[in-house]
Amino acid sequence: MLDQTEQIGQERTTNDGPIVPRATDFAQWYQDIIAAAELVDQAPVRGCYILRPNGYFIWESIQRDLDARFKRHGVQNAYFPLLIPMSFIMKEAEHVEGFAPELAVVTHGGGEALEEPLVVRPTSETVIWSTFRKWIRSHRDLPLLLNQWCNVMRWEKRPRAFLRTAEFLWQEGHTAHATAEEARRYTLENHVIYYDFLEECLGLGPVAGEKPPHERFPGAVATFTLEPMMQDGRALQTGTSHDLGDTFARAFDVSYQGEDGQSHPVYATSWGMSTRTIGGVLMVHGDDRGAVFPPAVAPVQVAIVPVPGRDDVSTRAVEAAVSDLRRDLSGAGIRVTVDDRPGLRPGAKYFHWERRGAPLRLEVGPRDVAAGQAMAARRDTGEKAPIPMSGAVAAVQALLDAVQLNLRARAHQMREARTFTVDDRAGITESVLKGYAFTRWCEDRECAADMQAQSRGTIRCFPFEKHGDEFRPIPEDHGPCGWCGNPATRRVLVGRSY
Repeated sequence: MLDQTEQIGQERTTNDGPIVPRATDFAQWYQDIIAAAELVDQAPVRGCYILRPNGYFIWESIQRDLDARFKRHGVQNAYFPLLIPMSFIMKEAEHVEGFAPELAVVTHGGGEALEEPLVVRPTSETVIWSTFRKWIRSHRDLPLLLNQWCNVMRWEKRPRAFLRTAEFLWQEGHTAHATAEEARRYTLENHVIYYDFLEECLGLGPVAGEKPPHERFPGAVATFTLEPMMQDGRALQTGTSHDLGDTFARAFDVSYQGEDGQSHPVYATSWGMSTRTIGGVLMVHGDDRGAVFPPAVAPVQVAIVPVPGRDDVSTRAVEAAVSDLRRDLSGAGIRVTVDDRPGLRPGAKYFHWERRGAPLRLEVGPRDVAAGQAMAARRDTGEKAPIPMSGAVAAVQALLDAVQLNLRARAHQMREARTFTVDDRAGITESVLKGYAFTRWCEDRECAADMQAQSRGTIRCFPFEKHGDEFRPIPEDHGPCGWCGNPATRRVLVGRSY
């Protein structure tokens, strides 16, 4: 029988039928709400997916928000080629070792065998640093802060829509710095950007922290991660930032002339976030009725459902009121649609927009028109209350803001309720079945491997505390390792993951 995480990915692309409850089969529930929300379609290549308009709209919303944050931080966008010479990949030993099982390689072009195989980019450090060698000469060229929005390919053996796909969309940032200290500082500053984005835009309630050495990005001297908890208690790594030291500068012979006239090494960072975050949104916020989208990224923020009257006069009055309401909301920048499809009862339309995750539904019938109001139904809580037509824009925006904040608060509450401070094997094993174990760890790789084999929990990170605009490691906690009993100085977060 397949493990639950292995089942995810065998999706239907449309679903008008029942949604399996989360408690019954979380993997099937995930497939069902993806299909109900019409987010993807199957591609003819295994492991690849077509993003349907709803799915791509969410990615566009993520892209707009993140891109603005990066640019406020001094980052410029660029674009580098999809195909990378195999010799570039081979220059950094750790890098090629880490990505070798996932590489897609092109050996023929134009009907002929290529002199050198080309790799479809799994990430772009190698091609970018081969270019930085030409662009960086002097200290005046630093720091160099670039980002690209692109697709990458990693040959996944067990693909799952959004979570692990052979091809996916992402952004990858790459920066060059004059000193190791500056590179580390920038890595952490960028990680705060990621954290704030996941909090404010997607409401995922992530834990920020540093990966242990055996979980670092290939070639990195430090990797920082964000680990929100899904409703089944598993972690989903949704954004990583890497301090690369001078690894790639040495591999590609990149240096700069300092103010002292001497040659100095260049220090690097890279950081990425992908369409995997959409899977996180679904698994953190969705419910048994379907998807639940935060207003910041919802394809439709407000669905207006007209309720016809019993005669032409009252029906025309509803249509006129709905037309005015749509005009006012749309004019205020709110993403609104009117569901006036003929032949469907209002209840069927309510059902339709609930499954598709629209944050707010407005019902307008003859009695509402007479009372100068619309009936507002929140997707997150199901609460219904009238709002005045005369102040609809302000009332709707206030409700959307309330939904956004509530989803964020619920994600935090869920994670905190299912994070357990434990100090022994039994506690770790029991905790990772429900959520996260917060335990001491001796930092021995063999201990981590045994923990994973016995409990299926992996070391997610050494957690940080956020203080204003910076992260700080949590205080040391000396005592026995929760798994093997050897001396430990720090606590880690342990959990099952996607």
